[in-house]
Amino acid sequence: MLEHGGRLRAAAARHGIPLADWIDLSTGIAPYGWTLPPIPDSAWMRLPEPDDGLEAAARAYYGADAVLPVAGSQAAIQALPGLRPRARVGVLSPCYAEHAEAWRQGHHLQEISEGAIPRALERLDVLVVVNPNNPTGRLIPPQQLLDWHAQLAERGGWLIVDEAFMDCTPPFSLAPHSQLPGLIVLRSFGKFFGLAGARLGFVLAETKRLQALSERLGPWTVSGPARVLGTALLNDGEGQQRQRERLRRDGQRLAMLLAHHGLPVTGGCALFQWIAHAEARLLYELLACNGVLARLFEQPLSLRFGLPSHEAAWARLEQVLAAFADQHA
Repeated sequence: MLEHGGRLRAAAARHGIPLADWIDLSTGIAPYGWTLPPIPDSAWMRLPEPDDGLEAAARAYYGADAVLPVAGSQAAIQALPGLRPRARVGVLSPCYAEHAEAWRQGHHLQEISEGAIPRALERLDVLVVVNPNNPTGRLIPPQQLLDWHAQLAERGGWLIVDEAFMDCTPPFSLAPHSQLPGLIVLRSFGKFFGLAGARLGFVLAETKRLQALSERLGPWTVSGPARVLGTALLNDGEGQQRQRERLRRDGQRLAMLLAHHGLPVTGGCALFQWIAHAEARLLYELLACNGVLARLFEQPLSLRFGLPSHEAAWARLEQVLAAFADQHA
């Protein structure tokens, strides 16, 4: 199992700080969400059915011709490599490490930089891109991605675009193009809607690709309660706009707070900010000793900060950042 953010219980045990006293900034999950709709008893008691409105709500929200609900986009990340024979695969790195891990078995994997993609494309069967990237926040323009897709598709290749953090920047999404042969778009529900525990995501692609993936995953991959929640929130346009505005505002606030304490951001998006810093480990430990969990990356040495959920959390983060700045003045 690879390391991920959100391992709050392990941090609490390591540092001897009660679980309830922690501020978890280690994920890119929205720290606030909606008033949830009631879940009917039938959602718990019956097997999920595909004609309950979830797919229609997702098609409208993403602007896609066809969608496949999955138990979080992670389920698709692990299943997609099994839909191709041995292939030459490029993963734009650094990025969410599960992509490379999934393709490493049974395929020839290259982790490549963005600058190397134009030269590498003619040697690749599959290119995987996270957009906006995690953890760097790099956002690649749609036309650049479509150009790469066209070159791959000429040879029957695939472009897989993981848009887990795209909800605050919808004009950059390739969802409206996802019917193109060889284009596969992954979307996360839990991050923007603040409901990671629901384990819901979507794959957007041409119908035959979704059918093959569905057969590989098997029936009832998404629970009935998750389907009810997903349908309600994907149809809530006003709530989505409020969430988008709040995330953008707090993302800017976080970037300004870090910069104010001598830590200008290296990259980021509305849901997180990323800092490549020589003293990232020291800052990570200082934060943890004060009950603030950030996400440490070794390659490159860096920290990713999610958004605090309330004013007391903002204040504690500022106190630790100020202490770090004083130590390095």
